[in-house]
Amino acid sequence: MNDYVLVTDSSADLSDELVRELDVQVLPLSFTMGDKSYRNWPDNREMDPGIFYRSLREGAMATTSAVNVGDYTEALTPILEAGKDVLILAFSSGLSATCNSAQIAARELAEQYPQRRVYVVDTLCASLGQGLLVWYAARMRQAGSSMDQVRDWVEANKLRLCHWFTVDDLMFLKRGGRVSPATAVLGTMLSIKPVMHVDDEGHLIKVGTARGRGASLKALVDHMAQTAEDPGSQTVFISHGDCLDDARKVAEDVKTRFGVKDVVINYVGPVIGAHSGPGTVALFFLGSKR
Repeated sequence: MNDYVLVTDSSADLSDELVRELDVQVLPLSFTMGDKSYRNWPDNREMDPGIFYRSLREGAMATTSAVNVGDYTEALTPILEAGKDVLILAFSSGLSATCNSAQIAARELAEQYPQRRVYVVDTLCASLGQGLLVWYAARMRQAGSSMDQVRDWVEANKLRLCHWFTVDDLMFLKRGGRVSPATAVLGTMLSIKPVMHVDDEGHLIKVGTARGRGASLKALVDHMAQTAEDPGSQTVFISHGDCLDDARKVAEDVKTRFGVKDVVINYVGPVIGAHSGPGTVALFFLGSKR
């Protein structure tokens, strides 16, 4: 029943420790900084996140690249040849071509290995939101759920995965076209911080603003109060752009307000961090709506 492999990509921002605990395979996206390209492995073997964010603060620019079809084919072929099936939980199609690459590879491999199955789920998620969905899938697999059962649960519940983000530096959103140059300049002058979430099409959108850093962090937890379902029984994920103290503050607020026992904190990886910048904080949980 459980002879299948869970595969995701590094935009899920799972730590190496959690990857090993969950027994999932992670394909790295790539990023380029200066004249050198790096792969974003969960163990950060090619660049430490602290160095990445320090470089951004010093004015470096970073661009990112999706997992391509060849990457998927190379990773999945040995699994299929070993007689196992594959369930891929891919980075939101609204933010990356990674999911499309997975779907193309799955179709091609289905022709080569007709006796095997490769399923692709467009998670419509980003960062540790995607990671949290992978966490649920892996726990179901460990509990004995079949690949069909896990796939169906993820498809049925992925729009319940709530993503709430805030950033500290509007200029990174300006570069990515998320805010206008005028909004970025004025917002920076007035210390106005955007509050964003990922919508049902998997796009990162702005839904509000807060005046000052403290208010923006509180807004994340306020949104959880409005949308979370039975938050005290959940495991909550929080990611941060090299601002661990702020992530810990949000974690403590979540524990105090909702009785949450388990919180997982990790970096916003280069895939999202290149566009959101240092100081990003994101909160992820299951809720009634996004």
